[in-house]
Amino acid sequence: MQSEENLEEHKSEKSLKETDDNQVTEGTEAKESKVEEVEEKEPKDLLQDEKDRYMRLYSEFDNYKRRTAKERLEFASLANKGMMEALLPIIDDFDRAMAATTENLTDEGKKIMEGMELIHKKMVAMLTSKGLKPMEAQGKDFDVEFHEAITKIKADKKMKGKVVDVTEKGYLLNETILRYAKVVGGE
Repeated sequence: MQSEENLEEHKSEKSLKETDDNQVTEGTEAKESKVEEVEEKEPKDLLQDEKDRYMRLYSEFDNYKRRTAKERLEFASLANKGMMEALLPIIDDFDRAMAATTENLTDEGKKIMEGMELIHKKMVAMLTSKGLKPMEAQGKDFDVEFHEAITKIKADKKMKGKVVDVTEKGYLLNETILRYAKVVGGE
């Protein structure tokens, strides 16, 4: 019984070895055929193929570098977008407060107003240095790309299709619209 098992093991080992030998032979034949193909080509053709391959790889890498540099710049320019959006209502509040308190101020009120103006200017200057820019809408042609119409009012001929009043300033961040200007259009 043991000899039968040994015989079966020997047969299975022999069949595995033959399978491995066949695979090695097939692999060797495939390599030899590739070598023959390479040998059949002229050295000039091989050189040209390699040059073409090199140029394609070089172009792909160059495109990759440009694309990642562009993405990095876009990310950096818009990285502060959330913070800028959060600060816009504060700037609006400053503007409203300064517009409302310009009448009948005492000496102490004037000093407080000067302090508010100074803080407002510093804040706007800092945000401007980071790419924030207010839209100029008053008196301009109404443009749906930049303006959000709140309402329309009757206006004389020269103000038809133009922005009559701005209820909320619009802002750009590095030439990208951060907030649309809310305006009153003339009709």
